[in-house]
Amino acid sequence: MQADGPRACRFGRRWYLNNESWHPSVPPFGEMKCILCWCVSGETHCQRQECPPAACASPTRRDNPCCAKCRALNAPPDAREKVHDARAEAWSR
Repeated sequence: MQADGPRACRFGRRWYLNNESWHPSVPPFGEMKCILCWCVSGETHCQRQECPPAACASPTRRDNPCCAKCRALNAPPDAREKVHDARAEAWSR
């Protein structure tokens, strides 16, 4: 007996329609935002996001938690630490 259309995929306790994509949730870690899964005719395929290598000594993951990027040339490397220190000082008063 043949199915009337493309089959859905089961991942964990959830079902996904053909051509649907999602970020898997893996207990106890939660949603894996750097991995994308998709359903193709009843088969689940997953792939980690590919990232180009960062061409600097101290890359940051501020804009994209999955891939490291180099800081902008005009941004001082310790700018975030200064903001954090100022907030901590304000709370201690």
